[in-house]
Amino acid sequence: MRLFAARSLLTLAAFSCILAIAARAQQSELPEDPEDEKQFGLWLDQGLSAGLWADKSLEVEFHERLDEGASNLYEYFVQAGIAFRPLPWLMVLPSYRYQRFPPSATTYENRILLNLTVSRPRGSWRPNLRTLIEGRFPDNRAASARLRFRPGLDYVLPFPTPRPLVLVVNNEFFLVPWDNPYANGGTYTQNRAQVGVRLPITSALTLRPYFMVQSVNHPEGWESNNILGISLNYKLTRTPKTK
Repeated sequence: MRLFAARSLLTLAAFSCILAIAARAQQSELPEDPEDEKQFGLWLDQGLSAGLWADKSLEVEFHERLDEGASNLYEYFVQAGIAFRPLPWLMVLPSYRYQRFPPSATTYENRILLNLTVSRPRGSWRPNLRTLIEGRFPDNRAASARLRFRPGLDYVLPFPTPRPLVLVVNNEFFLVPWDNPYANGGTYTQNRAQVGVRLPITSALTLRPYFMVQSVNHPEGWESNNILGISLNYKLTRTPKTK
């Protein structure tokens, strides 16, 4: 009886190992996400916000991503949408993104995004939370969905400057709870921790240098890379008509 039980346990253990190896082999067949950073990177961001009405604006963004010591342009994209502000502390921004990956097997990707940002100032402090829902449609992979949660904090620095300097700190969590066409080590696929300073150049033009640590969950474990970013934003406001 004991011999039969031991044989059964050995058979079950061997079968479990075979299933684990098969699952790992199947997962390794999936390609790496082409947006993953390699080595030290440089990110360039340009944004344009044009006021349409008191509670709506056109938002256009251009982004370039360089990695491998800022020597390789591995990704660039443009996105645009209309931002709605139904409440002073809430922004709803549906948008569309067209993304290119020059050196990757995935040449391009279309994305549909929904940005929900909650922000309520408290004196010099502005806690905020951005929730981004992404529908990803790459050219040669199955479509997928991803959730991104970015809690953050803006703090107006107490310096005697003509325009206030703002410290920006946030951390973004990436989740793919459904089918994932790319190889990851779990549902929690990526993390981006960021710190920067928003520097107003003029009343309409803002520069924000930032430093980011991007961590990606690969099947073999987490991998982190450092990124230096430069964000430039210009805001167009409507001039009221004079009678």
